[in-house]
Amino acid sequence: MKTNNLGYPRIGSNRELKKASELYWSGKITAEQLLATGKNIRKENWALQYNGGIDLIPSNDFSFYDQVLDLSLTLGVIPEQYSAFAKENSVLDLYFAMARGAQKEGQDVVAMEMTKWFDTNYHYIVPEFTKDQGFSLFSEKIIDEYKEAKAAGFQTKPVIIGPVSYLLLGKEKQEGFHRIELINKLLPVYFNILQKLQDEKVEYVQFDEPFLALNLTDIERAALVYTYTKINEKFPNIKIILANYFDCFGENLATALSLPVHTFHLDLVRCSLQLDDILESNLLSKNTSLSLGVIDGRNIWKNDFKKSLALIQKATDVLGSDRVFIAPSCSLIHSPCDLELETNEETLTPEIKQWLAFAKQKIEEVVVLRNLASNEITESDQAHFEENTIANSNRKKATIIHNAEVKNRVASIVDEDSRRENSFSVRRKLQIDALKLPLFPTTTIGSFPQTAEVRSWRAKFKKGELSQSDYDTLIKKETEETIRFQEESGIDVLVHGEFERNDMVEYFGEQLDGFAFTKNGWVQSYGSRCVKPPVIYGDVSRPKPMTVKWAEFAQSLTPKWVKGMLTGPVTILQWSFVRNDQPRSETCTQIALAIRDEVVDLEKAGIKIIQIDEPAIREGLPLRKEEWATYLDWAIKAFRISASGVSDDTQIHTHMCYSEFNDIIQNIADMDADVITIECSRSQMELLDAFADFKYPNEIGPGVYDIHSPRVPSSQEMVDLLEKAAAVIPVDQLWVNPDCGLKTRHWDETKKALIEMVTAAKQMRIAVSNTATI
Repeated sequence: MKTNNLGYPRIGSNRELKKASELYWSGKITAEQLLATGKNIRKENWALQYNGGIDLIPSNDFSFYDQVLDLSLTLGVIPEQYSAFAKENSVLDLYFAMARGAQKEGQDVVAMEMTKWFDTNYHYIVPEFTKDQGFSLFSEKIIDEYKEAKAAGFQTKPVIIGPVSYLLLGKEKQEGFHRIELINKLLPVYFNILQKLQDEKVEYVQFDEPFLALNLTDIERAALVYTYTKINEKFPNIKIILANYFDCFGENLATALSLPVHTFHLDLVRCSLQLDDILESNLLSKNTSLSLGVIDGRNIWKNDFKKSLALIQKATDVLGSDRVFIAPSCSLIHSPCDLELETNEETLTPEIKQWLAFAKQKIEEVVVLRNLASNEITESDQAHFEENTIANSNRKKATIIHNAEVKNRVASIVDEDSRRENSFSVRRKLQIDALKLPLFPTTTIGSFPQTAEVRSWRAKFKKGELSQSDYDTLIKKETEETIRFQEESGIDVLVHGEFERNDMVEYFGEQLDGFAFTKNGWVQSYGSRCVKPPVIYGDVSRPKPMTVKWAEFAQSLTPKWVKGMLTGPVTILQWSFVRNDQPRSETCTQIALAIRDEVVDLEKAGIKIIQIDEPAIREGLPLRKEEWATYLDWAIKAFRISASGVSDDTQIHTHMCYSEFNDIIQNIADMDADVITIECSRSQMELLDAFADFKYPNEIGPGVYDIHSPRVPSSQEMVDLLEKAAAVIPVDQLWVNPDCGLKTRHWDETKKALIEMVTAAKQMRIAVSNTATI
């Protein structure tokens, strides 16, 4: 019985990759130094897994930015707009330009579109395909990293996104074809890769085909059969592990099990019932193995060994132990690195810590489970089993988890709690009278740049090196300077800048009961952007106001409106590590009630515009469409509960990140936010088509510049985007704003970009006025 791992965190246990990448981007270290950091992280990861007892150790799971972008570069899928840049710059700088955009020495290229990786908070760079798309082996990263591991003494299993999933992850940049039609052009490059790996004596290759968890068309299923039949014909001696994760095979089961591969990987955390379906189907070849994903790769709760052993036993009874692998459910890039780094018992109490396992501990769990299931039990394994049993028992009996008052409040919710007093058409007239905003009102999404100095204040305050009074004085000064800049630049609806906040979810979690926190529980969101999700271990409630103090202070500084800034219940849920002992819908409703209390208190404090960010609404959709209705029902209701306690002339905003809205546009409308802001610049306003086709009735702020890129767009670029927006959305419904918050940007580029944004809005007002006059 082998142990198998699908991928390991690539950020480094102390975020070495983030730090090195940002130093390279700012010109403070060389490319050679950045590459050396990556090599050190890879070697440490391989050694950790090898020493821990993993048999099938992944390679090519490391990335300097994103594994999908890595594959695009490998396959030569480089959009035409980067051709000139590629001729004058290194491959590494081309790679980062595709991810982040670039402005230097007269060169100016925008970043590629970015979107969410299935239902996770990880982002990937979307491949772009044309009808005559060519493919070639542009980068040999997958071969190089296999050879690098081998030279270091580690036999690894190269990991690659499967051809069908890679095409489906992308987007057609021309009409008249479907990207799946490119499969015949794409496969020869995969064959080239496999030939080079075979020449290196590779034994296993992991093909990730996560689209097998989605609703596929007959043509897409046929492409899978064609692809793996051809691979098997050409490379019968390479053992292909076909990995599916995040859900069952569903109606793709028969197709999947017909594929001539060595091993199927199953996510038994998200869908444990599929094991019975497969074992009872008689469709599994007698020579095919199963990789059982029994360790949760996406959450931090300790495995229940007794439950996992029952699943493993079920499989070995039918297949024998030699055809069973033990594995995490998916790549561990969605888990923090190492629980051993959590040494602050005030931040993470021993009672809660005993229930947790991070990536390093999950590797240990995989190996212990294999030993227990194989009856190769050492004293250490027995001790692990006993400790696991005690920890899971303690969690079930823990008194800190349950709060009867919170449960009763959830049970007492009535329909009126999720509805505003009047419809938007009535509210809008009242808000126009109350707020008196111009056409194309300008605003930002909430946060402003957090400099190293600002972050140092927060660190010193937490360590007790700054008093509350001194800390507040510094934050007030930064807030006032930000208010003054917004006034001077002509922004219409201001924000306070959020300098007191660490993270848009963690900040609220720290003030809510039922949350615990880590010091080093970082996971990658995209590129160098790492987040530290809170841990929701128990019932959630709000002991006292969370944001009113700073909102009131900011509003006192200016006659202009200042938005109250909150994170919505669904996003707090999605971007936390959520308790798994009750339905997620129950936890979400508890959070919604806590946010509702905050919204009501902000209104009482004189804040008339309140933004409740929900960038994760679409991210939370189940992968299978037949399960969407149930999720959307409770998710949209949770948002409405949070927003519906205020009067009609208080304007509720929400914000959403990179998402496709076409298939849930009715649900977005059902949220009934007065204003929605969305990220649109990378897609060149394509996302607005869904709102236009639907005739979305409420107001919309399509992002007019990409805050994930350091480049400063011109006002004319933004005017061009606004004209595209105005062509499909009535101008009196349009707001002007960046794509997202500005926390990660620098002040210099931020000020320049916002001034250009205000100029663009003014130009649009003049154009509309001239048109009306004519």
